[in-house]
Amino acid sequence: MLKHLYISQYALIDELELSLENGFSVITGETGAGKSIIMGALALVMGARADSKSVREGAQKCVVEASFSMHNAQPTVLSFSEKCTIHNSQLLTPSALIADARAVRPYKQGDNIGNAQLLALFEEYGLDFEEECVIRREVTAAGKSRAFVNDTPVTLQQMRAIASLLIDIHSQHENLLLNDSDFQLKIVDIIAQSGAEREAYGKVYGDWRATTAKLVEVREMAEKWASERDYAQFQFDQLNDANLIETEQAELEAELDVLNHTEEIKGDLSEASGRLDDEQYGVVMQLREVKQKVAHAARYMKQAEALVERVESLYVELKDVSAEVADMCGDMEFDPQRKAWVEERLNTIYALEQKHRVDTVAELIALRDEYDAKLQRIDSFDEEIGALEKQVAQLASELASKADELTAKRNGVRDEIAEYLVARLRLLGMENARVEVRISGKDYSADGQDVVELVFTANKNAELRPIASIASGGEIARLMLALKCLIAKSAELPTIIFDEIDTGVSGDVAGRMGEMMAEMAKDIQVITISHLPQIAARGGQHFKVFKHDTEDATVTQIVELTASERELEIAEMLSGKNPSEAAISAARELLN
Repeated sequence: MLKHLYISQYALIDELELSLENGFSVITGETGAGKSIIMGALALVMGARADSKSVREGAQKCVVEASFSMHNAQPTVLSFSEKCTIHNSQLLTPSALIADARAVRPYKQGDNIGNAQLLALFEEYGLDFEEECVIRREVTAAGKSRAFVNDTPVTLQQMRAIASLLIDIHSQHENLLLNDSDFQLKIVDIIAQSGAEREAYGKVYGDWRATTAKLVEVREMAEKWASERDYAQFQFDQLNDANLIETEQAELEAELDVLNHTEEIKGDLSEASGRLDDEQYGVVMQLREVKQKVAHAARYMKQAEALVERVESLYVELKDVSAEVADMCGDMEFDPQRKAWVEERLNTIYALEQKHRVDTVAELIALRDEYDAKLQRIDSFDEEIGALEKQVAQLASELASKADELTAKRNGVRDEIAEYLVARLRLLGMENARVEVRISGKDYSADGQDVVELVFTANKNAELRPIASIASGGEIARLMLALKCLIAKSAELPTIIFDEIDTGVSGDVAGRMGEMMAEMAKDIQVITISHLPQIAARGGQHFKVFKHDTEDATVTQIVELTASERELEIAEMLSGKNPSEAAISAARELLN
């Protein structure tokens, strides 16, 4: 339950503290006094967006701090007008999705699911789980925001996840959700407790969608590629028949260069061989004589011994060169057939490169392999399509079974929901109210194959019609309250805040709404913001929001009223400022 709320330097609030008890608490105040400001501040600790406008003019930062008792904390709902996700009860705004399932750690006897979920979250985020949870939000004048849980910094997402398990806030704007079919479906799922069935269905639905999409993709690819098979086969055959070798182009180009200059090369080698081996003037003979002369000098000059070795080495190397030049010259013969073959082979390679707009044989080989892979892929389509069709059929059968189970679970609570709502609506002054929960079929979707529609009439013997087409504002308010009672009963919510859910009602109906909220408060904490004295009089605690002027500015404040102050406040709600004795007497009667 929400135990304490502290607000500092937020909007028109200088500093405000609110201590709450279990049971039924009411908050009243004139229009414009700042009740919505308090709700806006509470929204900050629930994860709403914040900016610099949140900070009171002239202040450095605003602080909002909410303290919750963690004793028997139950899974709850978060339903701000900002369209936050509603968690365990799975009651969602139209734009929201069901919260991702979280792993719940084993819990000891006496704990409940809410405790287990919170324990799991605190463990996941590295936070200490204590008897009291303090959530704090700070926003600077520059618009920067910081979030804390038990004085430990957390991300906004982490804060929102924890807060969503601690409190449910129903704003007057949420009444409009009654016209939304998704909202109505979620109500049925809450009461049916169909979470397990929805999860099982959702898994199969996801697999079915993905496999069906894959089948469509493969069929389209097969159809497209079938028309390209002949072309791909031709290109592959041409490249494959070429028997390409990655290094051959460079090798053939070098060989052709030699073949084109055979005679020139042979002449050069022949001349070189002659100059090396001439018996009288050849370089080898000249070096042999040099070797002899140096060896003779070394007999008398020790320093020349090293030169003998060097010259000997040169002589041996030069004799080897001379032999190789002679052999190479002897092997050089022009081969016109080889030249023609090399030219033809290179022309084949050049033509393929030009055709495919590449520069190397390696790229041609890569293209050949691509065409080969494409042909193999085309040939495997029939087998792949057959396997996917079989898989889709199996999943479709399983999906139908899971969808039927989900539908059966929902159908099982239709009468229960209708009977409960009718009973509550009659308590709220709608004696002729009738409600039906109609479930019709649709194509498979993420939430099943069911369309849920609440049909309603407040008039005797009148036709049942969709809520949106016939319900007034006051009727919708009463319907929503009845639904909230049902949801709270099913989900065991610890705390619920009604922000002017009573819009459009008055008189005896307002009194009955107050009685219903008081009845709810026997099991959970109920906090209601209201303009109606009939509801305010039912509260165990009564707080008043008001504005007052300081030397510098106008500020919003809240106080808990004493018994006499409550009497005066309710009298003023009945008749305005300076209430008459009759109004005070009427207030006293409402309170008693």
